[in-house]
Amino acid sequence: MKINLKYLAIPVSLALGLSVNAGNPERTGQAGASQLLINPFARNTGMAGSNSARVRGLEAQFLNVAGTAYTRKTEVLFNRSNWLQGTDIFINTFGITQGIGETGTIGLGVVAINAGKIPITTEEQPEGGLGTYSPSFYNISLSYAKMFSDNIFGGVNFKLVNEQIPNAAAHGLAIDAGIQYHTGKYDQVHFGIALRNWGPKMSYVGDGLSRQAVATSINGSYELTVNNRSAGFELPTMVNIGASYDFYLTKDSTGLLKQHRLSIHGNFTSNSFSYDNGMVGLEYAWKEMLMFRVGSFVEKNMFNDDQRRNAFTGPSAGLTFEVPFNEKKSTIGLDYSYRFSNPFGGTHSFGLRLNL
Repeated sequence: MKINLKYLAIPVSLALGLSVNAGNPERTGQAGASQLLINPFARNTGMAGSNSARVRGLEAQFLNVAGTAYTRKTEVLFNRSNWLQGTDIFINTFGITQGIGETGTIGLGVVAINAGKIPITTEEQPEGGLGTYSPSFYNISLSYAKMFSDNIFGGVNFKLVNEQIPNAAAHGLAIDAGIQYHTGKYDQVHFGIALRNWGPKMSYVGDGLSRQAVATSINGSYELTVNNRSAGFELPTMVNIGASYDFYLTKDSTGLLKQHRLSIHGNFTSNSFSYDNGMVGLEYAWKEMLMFRVGSFVEKNMFNDDQRRNAFTGPSAGLTFEVPFNEKKSTIGLDYSYRFSNPFGGTHSFGLRLNL
């Protein structure tokens, strides 16, 4: 018990300390790097991100990095999302997790956002006609997680954050940390807590912040270049606190025959720069080969279209088909999820997963 409390004390203390000033809607818009809030993974989003206590594999880098410790061999994941269909924004994700030693796991994940082409405008030509540019957003995550015991998993994740247009860019570093605790006769009770997107302020630099000006003196006037400084902006720090419970509808006396699993998930997110929100989700699995998911998130004013601050309206759904393909019980899985939104046509996410 003393060991368990030791590992649980640090993230709980961090979460409580952050939550004191969290969930302040008056601070909305004061943070940047909002792409860190986008969940790009199909399995997670099929349950509205409610599974932070039970998430496993590379997808855990987003909700609770401790879950990457479940990868004992090799996992490779590809994911593509059609973000808010109609905006022509696509999110591409690639990553790998690799077990090292008896208890450790390292992970590498890349999330890149393709925002399409935007017309170039200036003060002199506000209607455009100068061509187009493509903004670049990508995050690179490097994580390490460890099984401290059969019940306790912990991890840390370092993220390089990049936002860029042709003549200005912002770069930053964010850190995630999380822990999961699993217990019960059949390991069916799950708890998790994670601190996400903690790091120093970011700011923009580049030629795009420069302008030409005319200076006058007693000797006449002359042109000079004026460099404007960009104000720094904070990262969208948050805390996830989650719990899950697995119901095994059929099992033998040893608990090894688990053909039908029904999992209930719940998560509370404490946001530093927007409303706090909650997520709930259900997942049914048949032999861990065919899985169906539904979920929803809830936040203040989400059912009032005039006051809602989120394009997503709450519900989401998804499914997975995963089968073994060799004697080593390696598996290949196809994932899909859909998130409802208003306006736009919702978000479709597709994933391909290899467990080798």
